[in-house]
Amino acid sequence: QVQLVESGGGLVQAGGSLRLSCAASGNIVSINAMGWYRQAPGKQRELVATITSGGSTNYADSVKGRFTITRLNAKNTVYLQMNSLKPEDAAVYYCNAARAITATGVRDYWGQGTQVTVSS
Repeated sequence: QVQLVESGGGLVQAGGSLRLSCAASGNIVSINAMGWYRQAPGKQRELVATITSGGSTNYADSVKGRFTITRLNAKNTVYLQMNSLKPEDAAVYYCNAARAITATGVRDYWGQGTQVTVSS
């Protein structure tokens, strides 16, 4: 099993910054990709950014140029630096570990979510 623990959410004014962190723990052999997704009230969960173990990144168009995803493979930790936040960025942000390999197999895992609120 893999546990994902997120931190760093909170309330920020529009134009401000937040940094989210997600640490994966457990009997992990490797994690193919880690990333962040978000879900606003009444909306579907959507991709924000992902990063592979090799460092390749993918961003939603809405956050390109404002958000940066980084990863420490040795610590199975992923970060999301969010700058120039907008009210429409407000959502619950979920950490994802895709194709995590453990002694029991391969599967995806999700964190419990962290709330990001942006005031206008």
